[in-house]
Amino acid sequence: MANSKQGRFQLFGRDMAVDLGTANTLVYVRGRGIVLDEPSVVAINTRNGAVLAVGSEAKRMIGRTPGHIIAIRPLKDGVIADFDVTEQMLRHFIRAVHKRRFLTKPRVIVCVPSGITGVEQRAVEEATVQAGARAAYIIEEPVAAAIGAGLPVHEPAGNMVVDIGGGTTEVAIISLGGIVTSQSIRVGGDGIDAAIITHIKREYSLMLGERTAEEIKIAIGSAYPLPDEPEAEVRGRDLVSGLPKTIVVSAEEIRQAIEEPVNATVSAVKNTLDKAPPELAADVMDNGIVLTGGGALLHGLDERLKHETGMPIHIPSDPLTCVVVGSGKCLEEFETLKKVLISSSR
Repeated sequence: MANSKQGRFQLFGRDMAVDLGTANTLVYVRGRGIVLDEPSVVAINTRNGAVLAVGSEAKRMIGRTPGHIIAIRPLKDGVIADFDVTEQMLRHFIRAVHKRRFLTKPRVIVCVPSGITGVEQRAVEEATVQAGARAAYIIEEPVAAAIGAGLPVHEPAGNMVVDIGGGTTEVAIISLGGIVTSQSIRVGGDGIDAAIITHIKREYSLMLGERTAEEIKIAIGSAYPLPDEPEAEVRGRDLVSGLPKTIVVSAEEIRQAIEEPVNATVSAVKNTLDKAPPELAADVMDNGIVLTGGGALLHGLDERLKHETGMPIHIPSDPLTCVVVGSGKCLEEFETLKKVLISSSR
């Protein structure tokens, strides 16, 4: 029996879970774990519509391409902004994982933001099936993040997750395998990068690229005062002379520059706690809040949330992969965890 079952899997290709993020796409294959982690970027030749590169290779091209080649991020604010390109990107990732082309039609679980509309959800399902999936299942990111962080989501107790991605921040309180109360705001790592670009442009008349802004955020970005405030050199184009120029900025200055998106995240956490039923709020008080996603790596964000909410804050060992690992667990234990999935409409 086991052999025939094994044969059936080989025939259809292994099931996959995809964390289709605004910034990065991660793929988990049943029985193999995370096999792919690439930026959600596609480089396209506008003359003939051909896809030139996907993932890391395409990301290196951002801001560095000739006129007829554009590097685009097909997801904006956690949802599909360009349907055709998303489908091509998904197809590329599915094929990259499944080397044998024939007969490989896996079941695919895709993670979506909890604030997604029915139309946006159908777009994700359509794109996944068009890209070569046998069936598409949807899982809400906060639920996947909670499962990936090892929280007991099926128990009748409140677990709070704050998942800060590139385009969205999801705050949710989960109990009995479902979301009791949640808030999804379209603010994330990209919003922080944009705030840095705006600040440097306004204060120093210096134009930065997206990648430089992201590097500054990773190096010295913070949400709470640090013991020693580091400085960083920033290179960009002087808007007055048009020539390259280098300036030095401090961590404190960058912290003030990114205050607006950081504050939006803090407010979302407070609002969600405010709407929580008293019993679950008491559970969160005991269990604390779990931070996942790339935004959890922003220096001092845990301290800031602790200061503002008075709750203990936990960051898993690898916050970036919680969502895809949680979706992967749903694949491995499909029957037991099936109830957290929003089933394929097909």
